[in-house]
Amino acid sequence: MPDTVAILSDIHGVLPVLEAVLAEPDVRDADVVVLNGDVATGPQPVPTLDRLVSLGDRARWVKGNCERELVALARGAESDGSFPVGDWAAGQLRPDQVELLDGLRPAITLDVRGFGEVLCCHATPRDDEEMVFVDSDLPRWAEVLAGVPASVGTIVCGHTHMQFARLVDRRMIVNAGSVGMPYGTTGAQWALLANGAVQLRRTEFDREAACAAIEASSDYPDVAEWTDFFVRNPPSDAEALATFKAQAS
Repeated sequence: MPDTVAILSDIHGVLPVLEAVLAEPDVRDADVVVLNGDVATGPQPVPTLDRLVSLGDRARWVKGNCERELVALARGAESDGSFPVGDWAAGQLRPDQVELLDGLRPAITLDVRGFGEVLCCHATPRDDEEMVFVDSDLPRWAEVLAGVPASVGTIVCGHTHMQFARLVDRRMIVNAGSVGMPYGTTGAQWALLANGAVQLRRTEFDREAACAAIEASSDYPDVAEWTDFFVRNPPSDAEALATFKAQAS
């Protein structure tokens, strides 16, 4: 039974920022590191996956919508053109990496000391693209969590790239935010479960140095534009919420 669990979600193939988070003492020393989906769709997919594989058995992987989409694209599915970096990233993956992503599960359950059963999923327990927010009302949460066993007291998710922790009818819901594409903050977002408490954490990093490192190593054609928007000047939480809620309506 792990005592400490670090949750890293939505890394999105941003290796310098991932390295900054992995260097955090509480991540380095965590018993388990949950990779909570959408780890590779970004400008550095291959080295990001190799770095995560190097974590060995400490890493527990969850399949997000981007993993599902990368596998499909890598195997010849037609793109809808909505996220060009994903189309490009799928073409970079090695066959072994495609197999790795294809074999992941959409949700995992861990028995964590001080928490009991913790369910980790990318978006919601029933759908890897469904959006719920810190201000979603209780009936909406009840609908989303209807299939979750009563024994699960904590649900950890990501997908919206914005951190929060809130109670929903005696269950703790944790959104770990995003490591590689955080919205609303300037630092990489992640979460720590330790000593029965949820900690929402943020790792500051040198944004200019990260952008330079990504642009120097990535062959993505629009890498400078991508890094400027997602790493150097990430959207605010208000901007992201407006976009997401328009999509969800």
